[in-house]
Amino acid sequence: MRLTLVCRVKPVLHGYFRSSCSWRVRIAFALKGIEYNHVAVNLIKDGGQQFTEQHKTLNPMQQVPAVEIDGTTLFQSLAVIQYIDETRPGPRLLPVDPKARAQVRMISDLVASGIQPLQNVYVLQKIGAEKLPWAQHFINRGFQALETILKETSGKYCVGDEISMADLCLVPQVYNAQRYNVDVSQYPTIKRINETLLEIEAFKLSHPSRQPDTPADLSA
Repeated sequence: MRLTLVCRVKPVLHGYFRSSCSWRVRIAFALKGIEYNHVAVNLIKDGGQQFTEQHKTLNPMQQVPAVEIDGTTLFQSLAVIQYIDETRPGPRLLPVDPKARAQVRMISDLVASGIQPLQNVYVLQKIGAEKLPWAQHFINRGFQALETILKETSGKYCVGDEISMADLCLVPQVYNAQRYNVDVSQYPTIKRINETLLEIEAFKLSHPSRQPDTPADLSA
């Protein structure tokens, strides 16, 4: 896609500091060197600001993120990341090679569809008192599969030696796993890749501890 004047307007990210879906998009922006404006949507305060009519006009699913970019509004983090990758210069987040690209999408979908939705705020509120064992069960189930896959696909990162969309999904999910007291050392490949990625500046800058809406007691 040829960039036009509208692309010079800063994107606006409506997100929450600890949302893994928002974090994926923040990493993409950071890797591409894209400046953006941030609008906080607190998923806890006032019963959840994502349920307001104002936010519903941006994201009909009443979730985060929602991204205003190039005269349109996009939601669903993987769609946003792929749009950014296809319209902005910088490191590719999807490989050129079809096999590697399919592997990146497979890993990304495994996390974004098979693990993360089962332990997001809305689901856990419905589960109630059993939310911790529920979250641990589905994270472990997903990580068992992911560890097997990464043993085959990984180099330095999830797929080979170049950062991809799969890595943008992995790091926030490991963060969630640690929040729910999942022993990540059971998954040495996941652990190794995550630790490597957390040394990269884009992942540091986008970390939940360093966002405008991060509470003071959780700030780095």
